[in-house]
Amino acid sequence: MATMFDGFRDERIAIPTEAGTIAAWIGGDGPPLLLLHGYPQTRMMWHKLAPPLAAAGRTVVAPDLRGYGESGSPEPSADGATHAKRAMADDQLALMSALGFSRFDVVGHDRGARVAHRLALDAPEAVARVAVLDILPTRTLLRQTDVEFATAYWHWFFLLQPGGLPERMIGADPAWFVREILDRWSADASRIDPVAADEYVRRFTPQMIAASCADYRAAAGPDLEHDDADAAAGRKVTQPLLAVWGSRGAMGRMYDVLGAWHEVAERARGTAVDAGHFVAEEAPHDTLAALQAFFTAT
Repeated sequence: MATMFDGFRDERIAIPTEAGTIAAWIGGDGPPLLLLHGYPQTRMMWHKLAPPLAAAGRTVVAPDLRGYGESGSPEPSADGATHAKRAMADDQLALMSALGFSRFDVVGHDRGARVAHRLALDAPEAVARVAVLDILPTRTLLRQTDVEFATAYWHWFFLLQPGGLPERMIGADPAWFVREILDRWSADASRIDPVAADEYVRRFTPQMIAASCADYRAAAGPDLEHDDADAAAGRKVTQPLLAVWGSRGAMGRMYDVLGAWHEVAERARGTAVDAGHFVAEEAPHDTLAALQAFFTAT
């Protein structure tokens, strides 16, 4: 896949966490920028944004999250704690430290945005600015769940089921499942590059299925506990935060996205782009423009 990341190095970085090794594309030169992918994807999802961001004078680091793509993972625990966002954020902090970066900007989409949110809260000394793509805070969604959210985000409640149920059902036809998710969550699935879609299917192995289910189990377990503790303590994101969402996606349709982020971040701003859920692939030019404006603002 090097042709989609021309000038980038495909590296495996050893880190002192349970993940063990993180696979990452690394390219460019300048202030560091960490890009965290979502579900059911891998670091490949940044193929339309990483090269222009690097060309604009950033050192871009685009890793696979623990358990996804080619990164390492501990054996998933029943409660998902092994794949809690705090643990996944620790991986990324260790990765950036191993690369020599003590302070950096971060952009996350979907699950990666939840990791970015936790990283900004837990390591404010390391995260300078944070951008979250097409999500609301986990606590906002789960503590205010209604029929509309449960219908649109049915997969949250399916994937967290215990006893191997989702793993077995998805494992019966993982290629169909990935392509169905890409189609359902996109406003226009033709905007997703077929090469990228093929890579998501190829990497959706039994190990990644198990890790991603643990990721979702963590949302309703340790992730929610950590978010509740932050809310009780009045702890918010203090860094500048940018929210970007798809105007034709479920989040944009059902919620006041920017209003939700104002509740948990002291300096939030945001914008919608013409896309469904996969804003980095469906609307790369507008998403890139929003990110560049945010990261160059004083």
